[in-house]
Amino acid sequence: MIELKNDRFLRALMREKVDVTPVWMMRQAGRYLPEYREVRAQAGDFMSLCTNPDRACEVTLQPLDRYNLDAAILFSDILTIPDAMGLGVFFESGEGPRFHKPVRTESDINKLSVIDPYKDLPYVVEAVATIRRELNGRVPLIGFSGSPWTLATYMIEGRASRDFPLSKTMVYNQPELMHQLLDVLAASVIAYLNAQIKAGAQAVQIFDTWGGALSYDAYREFSLQYMKKIIRGLIQENEGRKVPVILFTKGGGQWLEDIADTGCHAVGLDWTTHIGIARKKVGDRVALQGNMDPAILRATPQRIREEVQSILLQFGSGNGHVFNLGHGITPDIKPENVKIFIDAVHELSLSRQNG
Repeated sequence: MIELKNDRFLRALMREKVDVTPVWMMRQAGRYLPEYREVRAQAGDFMSLCTNPDRACEVTLQPLDRYNLDAAILFSDILTIPDAMGLGVFFESGEGPRFHKPVRTESDINKLSVIDPYKDLPYVVEAVATIRRELNGRVPLIGFSGSPWTLATYMIEGRASRDFPLSKTMVYNQPELMHQLLDVLAASVIAYLNAQIKAGAQAVQIFDTWGGALSYDAYREFSLQYMKKIIRGLIQENEGRKVPVILFTKGGGQWLEDIADTGCHAVGLDWTTHIGIARKKVGDRVALQGNMDPAILRATPQRIREEVQSILLQFGSGNGHVFNLGHGITPDIKPENVKIFIDAVHELSLSRQNG
């Protein structure tokens, strides 16, 4: 087993002491990088890029060659599971994901079965193994999946949505049917993430992108309980080390204590939640990840550094902070501003810890 040269990300997730605050970015391999756009053009389209393990490895490593990041994250998409279920995911330029076969009826849901990642998503398992090998101990590798609720919204709506009319109608009119769908998805996510862990992922994140669209009680019933179920089903330790789990619910600030009680190791925060207030609420139960507004990366270098400093001060002293954006980086961001951000996290957290 190759020794991990930089493990501060994993240490921070376990609330252990680190030399500087570790940092990575959601969507850190993406369209803001010219080298990514070049590889994507060569691949032909987004799904062709995702399903090619060598290309997926190449773009996963691209941001690490530019920046002093503390983790790599598998390049893939949360919709691989619905695609493996035969729903026909495709991407339209400027429109986002679409489905040839949305899931709308009891008959549709009865046809679904739990995926076998080795048979249905072998390209993801191979990509994880390839990336881990190519990293050669440089930084840890993060695997990921969408949450059952988030996957369900795409599957039912057939596309991205703001209001989720079909999904919420099922929640309120046919809750048993929604639970049937979420059960199949939760079992699939468990199998999928465990396959990633066995292939080399050293931490995993569950992206609950649309959990915040639910009402207070509906979130706990239709999103949170399934993420808790997933955590209970995951491999806890691999290669002699704990495999930390990060839960990220966009818009999830009002459920912080509930999220922290799921058994996860870290709670991801979006930019609408004050990290200092979040820390007071969850105490030392979990680490916190976040939570700079991605829009700050359009600002001046000085303003970017000021925002980094502000978030570090809000978190305060002690262990258990992984710096990140409050959501994915957007395609319009200048790559040089990302360097300013990443370097500021390390520099300013070092000066605070040594001060």
